Amino acid sequence: MKEFKLNNIPKIEPGFKTPDDLYFANFSANLLDNLPKNEPKTISLFQRKKAIIMMVAAIFVLALVIPSLINNTSQSNQLDSATLENYLSYQSNFNQYDLINALDEEDINSINTNIVLEDQTIEDLLVNNNNLENYITE
Repeated sequence: MKEFKLNNIPKIEPGFKTPDDLYFANFSANLLDNLPKNEPKTISLFQRKKAIIMMVAAIFVLALVIPSLINNTSQSNQLDSATLENYLSYQSNFNQYDLINALDEEDINSINTNIVLEDQTIEDLLVNNNNLENYITE
C-alpha cells in the first residue's frame, strides 16, 4: 500500500463557496419579494378535532340527560288523595276551619257536587262494615 501523506498530496477544493457580500445584505428583501402574495386559508386539523370532540361530548351529555328528563316528566306533580289525607290527618295544628279559609269560591264550587248513592250500595256498606259508630259520629 502506498504511503499517504496529508501535507504532500494536492488537496481537492470544496464544492461549496460562499457568495459575495451583496447576497447576504439583500437576502431578506429578496426573500420577501419571492413569497406568494395571496396565501390560501389553512384550516388546522386540531380545530376540526376540537369540533368533533365537542360534538361527541354534547351527544354524550344528551344521552345521559334525556332519560332522567323523561323519568322526571313522567312522574305526576299532583299528589294522590291518600298522601294528602295522611298529611292532613297527622298535622295536629291543621283543622277544618283552616281548610275552609284556604279554599276560594272556585274550589268550593268544585267540591260541591252531588253524589248519588243508591240504597243498595248504602245497605251493602253498612252490612259489611263493623265501624257503624264512626259513620254515626261523623
